[in-house]
Amino acid sequence: MRLLITTPTSVIVDDPNVVAVRAEDESGSFGILNNHADFLTALTVSVVSWHHSDNRQQFCAVRRGVLSVTNGSEVAIATREAIRGDDLDKLERVILAEFREVLEAERTART
Repeated sequence: MRLLITTPTSVIVDDPNVVAVRAEDESGSFGILNNHADFLTALTVSVVSWHHSDNRQQFCAVRRGVLSVTNGSEVAIATREAIRGDDLDKLERVILAEFREVLEAERTART
């Protein structure tokens, strides 16, 4: 399965050897395996994780976004901002807090 994570200015992840993806939308966390039905959802501020066939796991913090599954083998995420990292604790603690602060500041500014 191929995973593609993009921002408006760059490709953060383009990995053709993914066996499982985990992400989060408003309804909660969910997983995607090969041959998944076509799917479209809006992601929350969260950490996306994926596994390779050798059981290696990788992570990317996303500032909301849209996830789509196409043909059961293409997972694409379009987001405003994404930060890839190997340390899940740091991504959850520092980066997600920063993303949430920016999101709250945007909401306040609109109000």
